Amino acid sequence: MTKPTTKKPSRGRANLALFRRVSDAEIARTSPPELAELPVDFWDDAALVVPSPKKAISLRVDEDVLAWFRKSGPRYQTRMNAVLRSYVAAMRHGRRKVRARSA
Repeated sequence: MTKPTTKKPSRGRANLALFRRVSDAEIARTSPPELAELPVDFWDDAALVVPSPKKAISLRVDEDVLAWFRKSGPRYQTRMNAVLRSYVAAMRHGRRKVRARSA
């Protein structure tokens, strides 16, 4: 059995040397229970999704909205982007109509 490491990989970088040393048994032992029930062919049609580059902007949001996202922990800006991306996808697919907000 390999000893778990406490050293975190640098942001956005996997520790490939450590990853290559982990046995299938260790992966199975440390995996969440819900992964054990995946069908054998679950990953057969998986596709690599390369993240698009981000653009730094200044954005003003309501204090309570920002507090809510920050309370969810690190990477709250990534989650905010995911919410915006979901909205854009819904609009592109015509699932919702945009209503003008009255002032």
